[in-house]
Amino acid sequence: MVGVFVAGSLLTVWRLESMSAGGLEGTVLGTLITPYITGMGNLFFAFLIARQKSGSATEVLTNCLVNNVTNMTLVLGLPAVIWSMDLFATKSDGKKSKAKAPANTHEVNRLSLLLTLTAVLFFTGTTWALGADGKISFMDGVVLVGLFLFWQSFHVFEVLKSNARQNKSFNWMMAMDLALLAVGGYFVYASTKWLVEWAPHAGNGFIANHIGWLSGWIDVLPNALLAIYYGWTKRPEIVYTSQVGDGHICIPLCIGIFALFRTIHVPSFFTPGVIVLIGATLLHFFFIAAMGRLPRLVGLVLVAAYGYFIYTGLIK
Repeated sequence: MVGVFVAGSLLTVWRLESMSAGGLEGTVLGTLITPYITGMGNLFFAFLIARQKSGSATEVLTNCLVNNVTNMTLVLGLPAVIWSMDLFATKSDGKKSKAKAPANTHEVNRLSLLLTLTAVLFFTGTTWALGADGKISFMDGVVLVGLFLFWQSFHVFEVLKSNARQNKSFNWMMAMDLALLAVGGYFVYASTKWLVEWAPHAGNGFIANHIGWLSGWIDVLPNALLAIYYGWTKRPEIVYTSQVGDGHICIPLCIGIFALFRTIHVPSFFTPGVIVLIGATLLHFFFIAAMGRLPRLVGLVLVAAYGYFIYTGLIK
């Protein structure tokens, strides 16, 4: 079933690349479309746990936190170490562009990414504050879902304004791509459903007792595939926006929707995890704002921060 999950993820990568080749801007692709595709596993996990009356609400919060921390540290840190995440490099030879139009495009990508990173800080900080009393209740869920809807409506109107300026419209090929993405989404749902139903029967070992961690790691697989593919093809703006944008599906959307139905009790490692997440986001923000890239050394620091997160959440 993990193979089915990966197959569905590969199908989404294939169609996302088709949409990118068809002229869809990298920041739009990474902000509005890719997060829903890569975040489907988290949404399905939250839905399936909510449907199981005996399922632990804390596992949903664990799933979301593991997903976001892994994305912002390990999944972004390793491509920086291997390929160097330079938003001002060209796709062909990696040299910085001197042409006016490409430079403007790179600058727009950078500013869009900085805005998205700011949203990560805002959403994570809000969730941390709401969970300071040890739980995230119904009204907390209303706040989190409302924040997410406002954020997405902002991006939708930005895309519509951009299309109006450039006299562009969505073509029928996008509808076909979205349909194939839905097929990939079904594979993700089926494999996630199997995992949730199988884990309680796996005995009393690691799998049965850490379904939130295990599902969080599996849900990161699509993000890792995207990071590897777009890092290899020199599209760092999609690597960045897909990982950062995917975080919005977990925090605040998944947590917010689940809290509308059941109160979530905050686990003990929530605060250390949030600190790692906020610290990683601040690192990304600083280096993208100052240099337009993530240095290899900082990538190693992020990987080490992920090791600390694993230690505090699982070993300690």
